[in-house]
Amino acid sequence: MSNLSLSKDKIRILLLEGVHENAIRVFENAGYSNIEYHKKALEEADLKEKIKDAHIVGIRSRTQLTQEVIDGAEKLFSIGCFCIGTNQVDLRTALTKGVPVFNAPYSNTRSVAELVLGEAIMLMRGIPAKSTSCHEGGWKKSATGAYEVRGKTLGIVGYGHIGSQLSILAEAVGFKVVYFDVVNKLPLGNAAPCESLDQLLQMSDVVSLHVPDTPETRNMFGAREFGEMKPGAHFINAARGTVVDIPALADALKSEHLAGAAVDVFPAEPKGAGDEFVSELRGLSNVILTPHIGGSTQEAQANIGTEVAEKLVKYSDDGSTFGAVNFMEVSLPVKGAGTRFMHIHENKPGVMAKIAEIMNDHGFNILGQFLQTDGEYGYVVVDVDAEIAQGQGVRQALESVPGTIRVRFLK
Repeated sequence: MSNLSLSKDKIRILLLEGVHENAIRVFENAGYSNIEYHKKALEEADLKEKIKDAHIVGIRSRTQLTQEVIDGAEKLFSIGCFCIGTNQVDLRTALTKGVPVFNAPYSNTRSVAELVLGEAIMLMRGIPAKSTSCHEGGWKKSATGAYEVRGKTLGIVGYGHIGSQLSILAEAVGFKVVYFDVVNKLPLGNAAPCESLDQLLQMSDVVSLHVPDTPETRNMFGAREFGEMKPGAHFINAARGTVVDIPALADALKSEHLAGAAVDVFPAEPKGAGDEFVSELRGLSNVILTPHIGGSTQEAQANIGTEVAEKLVKYSDDGSTFGAVNFMEVSLPVKGAGTRFMHIHENKPGVMAKIAEIMNDHGFNILGQFLQTDGEYGYVVVDVDAEIAQGQGVRQALESVPGTIRVRFLK
């Protein structure tokens, strides 16, 4: 085998924040043994030191891979976010360094949907205030303000993977389900689409958000939207903290226009367990507050550990970038005989011709070539019919191609 390739025992993997042990199992089963595991996030100085020699790094939501951190990780060739979001990674910097970023966008779908359904039932029964009263020695035994969910309307804003699964679960317990999405989505079961967000707000007894964090969704729910909701309705956000104006929500609850709310995500969240959680919603007895745990179940974390690790292994082994959030997506067959190399470059005219010329000059026949570009950058994976050894000058020639960002040979 070509000694241009880095053997698996030399590939250093850094896993932080207690990612599920399934990830370690996936790596080890694939032949990777150089794994450093930490149960918690690292302070920035320690992170910079640890990541300096890492080839693969796996994180959850607390670790911040900023431009400065990524710039100092000269050996890094892939990042795994063992969670749903990737806001904690400077995706642009990772792309310019030729580092694809992978996540698990669907593995916690069921966990979030179950939490939201449970909260909807609790809110409709007025459980938050009743529970608080009992803890304080009270005994509010009354049917006033308590309702079955059967026959009530659940409005789902964002009908993607979580929203649609919630739709199925909610309908099974008797909710009438309506939804609104900026993209036309086929309804599941008896769910009905709304023509506008306002239409959904005006007819729903419970409104649940399931939208991504984008410039268009930030603060999409404020005083106007809460004002459009039915008096006595309930509000749930287990999507992204940035989509809701929290002071406006607090005002709607204090005025009793809304009967209750459940919030799992916030615009600003504590970095660690020892930091204080600060919010205008604290102390409101009709609000369920949870510390961003929508996807925090053993089942979800196990699924995420497996899914992200498998993507990282496939990229390391074969060069496949399918599922990368910041990178050109190329789905590749398992590497066969000969040599496979990856060339990440600025999308300039003549790069492919130069690569073919280098192969021809060295007497290598190209067996397969897989190319994808995004207009600004290009990613090509090439299979040739012979072993390429150190000393032949192939790597140096490929790295000298104008616009080259990264060259990597696969073991």
